[in-house]
Amino acid sequence: MGILIQGVRIVDARGAHEGDVSIDGSVIAEVGHGLERKAGDRVIDGRGKAVIPGLINTHTHAAMVLLRSYADDLALSEWLKNRIWPLEKKLTSEDVRIGTRLACLEMVRSGTTTFNDMYFHGDSVARAAEELGVRACVSEVLIGDFQTGRIEEGLERLKARRNVIPAVGPHAAYSVSLDMLKNAAALAERHDARVHFHLAETREEVDTFRAREGKGLVEALDEIGFLSPRLLAAHGVWLDEREISQLARRGVSVSHCPASNMKLCAGKALDYETMERHSLNVTLGTDGAASNNNLDMFESMKFAALLQKHHYGNPARLSAREAFRMATVNGARALGIHAGLIEPGYLADVALLDLERPCFTPDHDILSNIVYAARGDCVDTVIVGGRIVMENGRVEGERTVLEEARKTARDLVNR
Repeated sequence: MGILIQGVRIVDARGAHEGDVSIDGSVIAEVGHGLERKAGDRVIDGRGKAVIPGLINTHTHAAMVLLRSYADDLALSEWLKNRIWPLEKKLTSEDVRIGTRLACLEMVRSGTTTFNDMYFHGDSVARAAEELGVRACVSEVLIGDFQTGRIEEGLERLKARRNVIPAVGPHAAYSVSLDMLKNAAALAERHDARVHFHLAETREEVDTFRAREGKGLVEALDEIGFLSPRLLAAHGVWLDEREISQLARRGVSVSHCPASNMKLCAGKALDYETMERHSLNVTLGTDGAASNNNLDMFESMKFAALLQKHHYGNPARLSAREAFRMATVNGARALGIHAGLIEPGYLADVALLDLERPCFTPDHDILSNIVYAARGDCVDTVIVGGRIVMENGRVEGERTVLEEARKTARDLVNR
């Protein structure tokens, strides 16, 4: 059964126009005017709505939503070592499944159709994403030494899940040795998997590495063959131009997480202008909800643009169109999926926005309104791979997801 969206405002990073969108199976079949309904098609009235590519959250730790508001307003080191890590040691696979279900619900409700996750119990993350109908790139977080056989088995299990992209998730250069990072890259190559990694998030990280190794972090990673188009590096705040150029030449993508970086005081804004000049693919992420504290990619688009303008004193830096591109087509490129545009042949991962909301009035520039005025609660309907997962603001089983998450979070902090 297909879906026909009639009389809708069609918006992607290229611009906006009126028309119809036909979905056949998991992909967009036609975009045009006066498209005919095929037998069995589900028709959606698009009047008063805009259809956009589903937003792509390229860096998060979904189940950390269980820790939302648990340890706020603390320095990064204290927040991580004294509050977050001790609680994470208590997490069970079922906790992670329940927490990820809550995260998926929040993401669906705010128009995110794909997320790139690094956390414990990867099987539980994948299962939760499948249950809520969201597309996910899933990596089991690797810290210290790891058993290659166990990770390989996990990757094969992930491949069997619907709408799941397998990935390898070495945590960071300060928590995984260079030898193990080399192994992780080789493992991803063998299994045609992505690589998810934290890179240059703080000055302490890059300075400590240089003092220990006698060379820069990006240079060392390149020497061991870690840099490739498979790699999506989260943060990338403390990179110089030479390193940015090196990442771009290797086809690496960077996930910018402005809300988390500001809240935990990473100390510097992403050098987006230099990254753009070197054609480095820059995407957007929320990071975990323990350090954001939400998973709303509309907010991340706005914060990304505002942080650039404020930090560099240039109101023209990082336009609304660029922020929207980062959250859609750039994210799809980073994860190796054919998505991010409203175009025939692209994945039918889309969100319908309610244009009757006050934030869309007046409508001088819809992309500006989407980035600077809208919030996640403007999303009316979400389709992932041709399947409706939210319609008219309602997600099936939402109350159960919320009740389970409340109980699990309460039990976790009391263990």
